[in-house]
Amino acid sequence: MFISPIDTSALNAGATTTSTTRDSSTDPSAMQDRFLKLLVAQLNNQDPMNPLDNAQMTTQMAQINTVTGLQTLNLTMQTMAEQFSTMQQIQGISLIGRSVLSEGDRMSFADGTGKGMFDLAGAATNVKVDIVTAGGVVVDSIDMGAQEGGRHSVEWDASKYQGSTSDLRFRVTATNGETAVKATALTQSQVLATGSKSGALTLTLDNGSTVNYANVLGVL
Repeated sequence: MFISPIDTSALNAGATTTSTTRDSSTDPSAMQDRFLKLLVAQLNNQDPMNPLDNAQMTTQMAQINTVTGLQTLNLTMQTMAEQFSTMQQIQGISLIGRSVLSEGDRMSFADGTGKGMFDLAGAATNVKVDIVTAGGVVVDSIDMGAQEGGRHSVEWDASKYQGSTSDLRFRVTATNGETAVKATALTQSQVLATGSKSGALTLTLDNGSTVNYANVLGVL
């Protein structure tokens, strides 16, 4: 007696998606219960002289186990993703009021002193920091000499500067002999608020910009 394999296309389709609501069409336990009822019905109506093929039964049971296993895995992964998102939001709230570092060339000013940081890709024999306006006009330069690779800070006395410091930037030039060394300027900003974009945590900074938390290079 030939028994047609159980059509699990609907179950397979359900295994590729997840839902926060466990209804009878997506709940792995409900799907497995329907399968077992159908299998029992097949066994009750089989021809005693020509019983079900053991290989077919094994194949069908393997199919339902695979589908329900995938569905359970999808639900578990979705729960983990939701928990991770919640943890990110909590972590973001704890950063409000703190200062963070991100790529940028703005200087932060306090008590007449401008501060900035930068990363050097390698050792440099000569490092120079130019303080420039938004239009690129150099207002002062700081010779920092030789520096090792890594993160460095720079301070500038702005007490004698007559213009507005809100538009000032800094530019780092580093060389090792005749070879240029990559320097990445970092800006220090205070976190004012947090948010979310495409499932990723974002930080609103006091300089008016918004950065993805993944782009934060340090917390001060």
